[in-house]
Amino acid sequence: MPVSVVVGGQYGSEGKGKVSYYFAKKMRAVAVVRVGGINSGHTVVSADKIEHIFRTLPTAAIDPSMLCVLPSGSYISLDVLFKEINASGISTDRLLIDPFTVVIDNKMARLEQDAGLWQRIGSTESGTGAAVIARLQRNKGAITFANEVPELQPYVQDTKSALRDLLNSGAHVVIEGTQGFGLSPLNSPFYPYCTSRDTTAGSFLGEAGLSPCDVENVIMVLRAYPIRVAGKSGPLVGETDWAHVTEAAGSDQDLTEYTSCTKRVRRVAAFDSDIVQRAIQVNQPNIIVMNHLDYIDYSCHDYDRISQKITDFVSKVSANIGKKIDYLGTGKAKIFKL
Repeated sequence: MPVSVVVGGQYGSEGKGKVSYYFAKKMRAVAVVRVGGINSGHTVVSADKIEHIFRTLPTAAIDPSMLCVLPSGSYISLDVLFKEINASGISTDRLLIDPFTVVIDNKMARLEQDAGLWQRIGSTESGTGAAVIARLQRNKGAITFANEVPELQPYVQDTKSALRDLLNSGAHVVIEGTQGFGLSPLNSPFYPYCTSRDTTAGSFLGEAGLSPCDVENVIMVLRAYPIRVAGKSGPLVGETDWAHVTEAAGSDQDLTEYTSCTKRVRRVAAFDSDIVQRAIQVNQPNIIVMNHLDYIDYSCHDYDRISQKITDFVSKVSANIGKKIDYLGTGKAKIFKL
């Protein structure tokens, strides 16, 4: 069955939103599924060069030909969702929300704030983790499902049946995974500095209500300089700073990055093969994309060409991780096959 799962091979912010949209178009996908919560932002640039950041919708929301699906493994905020619906202009018939998608409320965000998760582990304190805990406690009165919210009724549908019907008809489906392998509470070597859900292809399939037998591609996304969110967010081998990255790239622009959700300065480090090798071991990707290669040589920013400096870097990474890099990204909108 034709399902492609997009996963992050480091600590998130590898460019999964851009990659998901690229492969959805390349594979003529009919639907894109966004799993996870509102604690990560995915960026995509539209054909008219407008940048969109989505915390809930798949990046395919900008494409009027694709169906967007929020399955039962999603955790949504009504405020965030309806802002993104309005910003993207997505029509009612293009968005499906499973009846058992969990709705995050303000109380859940306050629980994380009161617990001091930002100070302890660099959490975004979005309420996603508290929503996951409430669901696992199996106290029905503690959570609200999408089918209980009047505003969501135009979108509510059994997404498992809808996706199965599409797959049975031969349509391609992309699962847009969130965050990165190094944030998995099950697989990261850096617990408790992790997120509240597993971040591997197998778990994304479960959240989407699909089977491992459906998978055609596991697409792993990497970045040249891995990042972690600001604060005490855990070990980061080879940590450096954005001034060094900017200078090494030969950029005349400050390359400092800020998190999509909290707008705090991201921590950054030199490429580390160990976490990627762990991610490959668990996810077994057949396609690998490396983004932010303009941070190696900024003269290639947003071009579909690479310099010898980038070529040497990619070759070294491939040798170290034991896998070929198949696609390259040199900017927010640019991806091309190596």
